Amino acid sequence: MPTPSPVSIKLKLRELAQLFNSMDPSPFHDRDLDADAEEFILSWVNEAPHGDPIVLTLHLETTPPPGRAAEVEEAIRHYFGTRAEMKQREFRQLMRRGRMSLAVGLLFLGACLGISELLATFSKNALPTLLKESITIGGWVAMWRPLEIYLYDWWPLRAEYRMLERLSHLDVRLVLPETS
Repeated sequence: MPTPSPVSIKLKLRELAQLFNSMDPSPFHDRDLDADAEEFILSWVNEAPHGDPIVLTLHLETTPPPGRAAEVEEAIRHYFGTRAEMKQREFRQLMRRGRMSLAVGLLFLGACLGISELLATFSKNALPTLLKESITIGGWVAMWRPLEIYLYDWWPLRAEYRMLERLSHLDVRLVLPETS
């Protein structure tokens, strides 16, 4: 099986500082990426085949301060690694909320089905039948949110986590301006 060719993402910047959020007071290693740069990178990765390695090439117009060039790859990887951890926590919180919703929904559904069976014993008139069916429907509607979580809500979080985890291992190459 042939080795997949790397997905090449190219960014042209005046200076290295453009890549990072200028409002973030954190040390260089912990800085957030600029929102536009992050969106650009994420949009390229979304289009890339899943198994291919990713290479981010930064074309700089000015030479960065000494030592900064060496820290860039680690800073970018750290940023995406941190975002992946946050997405993993968000997924765990969603699953916890799903379990709680499922427990509440099942208890409510059980109570509704019990009440509707109790109403069925009263008579076969229209009003008790209408109440019985309404309560049964209400019990099943209570199951809507747990089913929504377990059937649909978790997919996008897992996909985003996988993408961010993949980006936490990307290769970063700097192309510095040529000095005459």
